[in-house]
Amino acid sequence: MRTLLVLLLLSMAFNGFASDSQIVIGHKDSIYSKVLGEQRHIWVHLPGNQHKPGGTNKYPVVYVLDGDEFFTTTVATTEFLSRNGLCPEMMIVGILSTDRMHDLTPWHDAVVPKDSDLVRTSGGGEQFTSFITKELIPYIGSHYPAASYRMLAGHSLGGLLVLNTLVNHPEMFNSYLAMDPAIYWAGQRLLQDAAIKLKNRGMDNKRLYMGLSRSRRLYDSVQGDKTLATIFERSVLLFDSMASESSDVQHYRAKYYNDETHNTVVMPAMYDGLRFIFDFFQMPGLRRDSVTTDFYAGRYKMISKQMGYAVLPPEDLINNMGYYFLQQGKYDKARSFFQMNIDNYPKSFNVYDSMSDLYTAENDKPKAIEYLEKELKLEDHPYIRKKLEDLRK
Repeated sequence: MRTLLVLLLLSMAFNGFASDSQIVIGHKDSIYSKVLGEQRHIWVHLPGNQHKPGGTNKYPVVYVLDGDEFFTTTVATTEFLSRNGLCPEMMIVGILSTDRMHDLTPWHDAVVPKDSDLVRTSGGGEQFTSFITKELIPYIGSHYPAASYRMLAGHSLGGLLVLNTLVNHPEMFNSYLAMDPAIYWAGQRLLQDAAIKLKNRGMDNKRLYMGLSRSRRLYDSVQGDKTLATIFERSVLLFDSMASESSDVQHYRAKYYNDETHNTVVMPAMYDGLRFIFDFFQMPGLRRDSVTTDFYAGRYKMISKQMGYAVLPPEDLINNMGYYFLQQGKYDKARSFFQMNIDNYPKSFNVYDSMSDLYTAENDKPKAIEYLEKELKLEDHPYIRKKLEDLRK
């Protein structure tokens, strides 16, 4: 079943990115970091219709730690969900590490000897966070079509950095996705910070999803244990309890995946986490005939409030609604949807083509020609000229 899900997600992600000889889901980029004193590499994915004329071309951004490991999984999942109206189209930035132990651990782990090869360079997480805040996010904002909404996602030590960012730097991101986070690190230091800071921090609009491998029953069974063998599970339970009881973390969920291991939990947790974080995005089940432009205007006003910036109803969605009513012979309703698109996407040639089709159906040739002429000014295409020629006969 898991293999089938992976193939399905990947096929949905890759669809629309293929040329005659290549399948491309992103590209490599790099930025020199003064904070870290080195060149840092990133992988960047933009949605498939990024170059569509008339769009706002601004996308919420998911910053993914361990980018070389989880970039394709994140791309596949966001593409699949966005195409099914379950989350917005999203830009993915995979952040690669030159020294993972340094980058993803906010503190040096004193439990392990400092000269151990395992943790010698640990404790650079705050510096790495500063790089993301002061250099990477501004770079992405100035070089890519990034909206103001940002999410941080990470697994294991990456999950630790995600939670540390939420607790100590909540202003950096709108939402957080932590998968099997290593909360035990450095003598459970994160729990000490969380006990103080998960209160009255003004995080009403922050969303956190924590995906955990193995069953809740297993986690509960180790609560009375005090050995290092169970510190991972006990640390997770303590943070879960703090987050659940905190009035400040109002949009929080933890899910335990009975059949998943530490390494395999990423795929289902990524999917479920995005569904939870964007639970406001899915359209309610309504009869198509009853939907109006006022409904979409109100719904996307609510979505805009959740996202923190103006989100317009997708051009394709509104266009399809217009043609639905056009085919039903409900011309006034069709006109209202086509006009909504013209108001929202005045630089898209297609919105004028649709309105021209409506006037053609109403046998109003002068108006049909007027809108085709507007379209022609934006896109000089033989198809448009042929339609004009036929109408002028």
